Amino acid sequence: MLQLLYAVIFGEMVMIMSFLFKTPMRKLVIIALNKVKRGRGPAVVKTVAATLVLMLASSLYTIFNIRYRSLQAPILNPTDQLILSYHILQASLFGFVLFMSVMLNRLHHYIREFRALRKTVETAKKQNRSFENNKNNNEVEHKALKEELDAFKSKVKKLEFECEALKMQSEGFLLEYDHLLIDNQNLRNLLGGYRT
Repeated sequence: MLQLLYAVIFGEMVMIMSFLFKTPMRKLVIIALNKVKRGRGPAVVKTVAATLVLMLASSLYTIFNIRYRSLQAPILNPTDQLILSYHILQASLFGFVLFMSVMLNRLHHYIREFRALRKTVETAKKQNRSFENNKNNNEVEHKALKEELDAFKSKVKKLEFECEALKMQSEGFLLEYDHLLIDNQNLRNLLGGYRT
């Protein structure tokens, strides 16, 4: 039983080490754990964990029984000492296996969350870059439109001055036209006076 527990602990340590360092095995371990957590996998894992907890409880119960007997008897015989040390080792290995499995589960969960967060951050960065590019393009376009607007404003002012000048010129022409009409009327009146 101890060899099996040592093998499980060693396997869990290898899996945790593969999680901690970015190695090619990391992806394989993640894929394997993803497959274990689908379908009937969680039920099997819970059953195995419950079995380990029961075996841990059994070892702890045996340890407490031997300790209780040692309190009644002044000396613990060598067989009980050997059984006690064996059960203490077995209980500590069971506890360590359970602890390592919880660590493995949490690391897997955090790595999956980290991957999802990394993808969202990358998409946010891409959106930010495209926004910045659009912003830069908009700034260039804004500058061009502003320069064009300034050019149009100067043209409008120039045209307003020309319009004002033409208005004054047309007023001068209207005054001259009115004088010409009055002179024309006076000349007609004079010509009409000679005919009669």
